[in-house]
Amino acid sequence: MADCHIGAWRDPKLKNLSMKAFIKAVDISFERKVDFILISGDLFNTSMPGIDYLKETTRKLKEIKEKDIPVYVIPGSHDQSPSGKTMLDVLEEAGLLINVFKGRVQEKRLVLDFTVDKKTGAKITGILGRRGMLDRKFYEHLAKANLEREAGTKIFMFHTAVTELKPKELDKMDSNPISFLPKGFEYYAGGHVHIVRNEKLEGYKNIVLPGPLMPTNFAELEKLKRGSFYIYNHGKLEMIPIELVKVYPVQIDATNRTPEEVYEMIEQFTTVKDFSNTIVLIRIFGELKVGRPNDVNFREIFKKLYDQKAFFVMKNTSKLTSEEFEEIKISTSSVEDVENAIIKEHLGQIKSSFSDEQGITKKLIKSLSEERHEGEKVYEYEERVKKEINKILEV
Repeated sequence: MADCHIGAWRDPKLKNLSMKAFIKAVDISFERKVDFILISGDLFNTSMPGIDYLKETTRKLKEIKEKDIPVYVIPGSHDQSPSGKTMLDVLEEAGLLINVFKGRVQEKRLVLDFTVDKKTGAKITGILGRRGMLDRKFYEHLAKANLEREAGTKIFMFHTAVTELKPKELDKMDSNPISFLPKGFEYYAGGHVHIVRNEKLEGYKNIVLPGPLMPTNFAELEKLKRGSFYIYNHGKLEMIPIELVKVYPVQIDATNRTPEEVYEMIEQFTTVKDFSNTIVLIRIFGELKVGRPNDVNFREIFKKLYDQKAFFVMKNTSKLTSEEFEEIKISTSSVEDVENAIIKEHLGQIKSSFSDEQGITKKLIKSLSEERHEGEKVYEYEERVKKEINKILEV
């Protein structure tokens, strides 16, 4: 498995799903009597996960250990702080998992060591993932000859995008060519790119991208609808779906329609099925004939869906526009001029009791762009900004 992203999402209900997905994947692994578990990066969504999720994850890892099932991991781009610190080090110190990214530098080459699974004899190694493709230097300096010469069943874990396996929609995403990986391994356990795919390329077999255990954003929910991981058994790959709730995506073309007509279109689908325990995704695009995007009565739509016991309702209006609120184009290179022009363009479009709406807006922008002072604690910085904003708004 890979990209568990435990603690992802802001809303508590969705955030809890990432934890439940990990627990379910592990329970299925118990049922299938796996020899060991691979986690190819991003067990957590951040280098400092919340205490509750860390506690629950530790409890599950302890259960895995009690069943004598080793857990082999590599840190992902989300697991680490900018300085490289990761909670995985703490869990490894506690004996709950094993980080297989181990080796040394010899003559400016990265020489990786194998971690040998005691039960199966499988030899496991890999390279961690870093934000901004900073892991690329590891691949560029990787000594591959010794890895390729090693006999036995070998597994390589990676957390990076492979150029040859990128889907079209990720064409501009930075990636590494497959040639950066050592050849001749039995299994390549990948992560980072949230797609479900297994491929064979010349010199490389069983290149597996299991997808996330739980989709981490609106678009992923639309496309994947559920999480997944793979079980490998004597040369056979099996994709295991993780479906905790149902997902129902809806797309509405608002082109040349009024907000009322868009509301009626959305309302129609709310009566066609049972939405209990369902995440409902409403994507609206196009240019309204009249009115503004926020004139669509989303509050009433959300209420109706929640009355039908929907698990969660989300809307995406990033591509919904109107003539009244059309993005303006400014031919200037001055940030201040751009800000002034945008503010003036939209003055009066939101009801306000302030006589000097433009002046208030500029002051708010200035206050919210203030940086922390040297040595200032986070809470002190937040309090300072809050006081300044309250003063501007006279509250």
